[in-house]
Amino acid sequence: MLNDETRYRILKTLQADPQASQRRIAGELGISLGRVNYCLNALINKGLVKVNNFRNSDNKRAYLYLLTPRGIEERARLTARFLRVKLDEYEILKRELEELEREAATTSKDKEHVSAGGDNGLT
Repeated sequence: MLNDETRYRILKTLQADPQASQRRIAGELGISLGRVNYCLNALINKGLVKVNNFRNSDNKRAYLYLLTPRGIEERARLTARFLRVKLDEYEILKRELEELEREAATTSKDKEHVSAGGDNGLT
């Protein structure tokens, strides 16, 4: 349930905003509140995130999620891994797009040839 992408995205969100609520994280990442809670607990248990309670006027009991030094290192490793995965996906997609462009160009030329009185398939 806690895959590299989810771990990366939660750590990135918490590093940018340690006061982010679990509900807000869930909304931003497009995952359930329960999954965020599960993942945060896993990150806390692994020693990557430290949680502190604090009180403010808007929310009587809010939490501050701080990345530990180990959590910062893990985020850096995940960033590099995530970047490699996304670059690989980009290269695959780029090749697929190039192939589709070649197919579209060939299909377009074939249609032009037929409509210009070329091979009508009757020979």
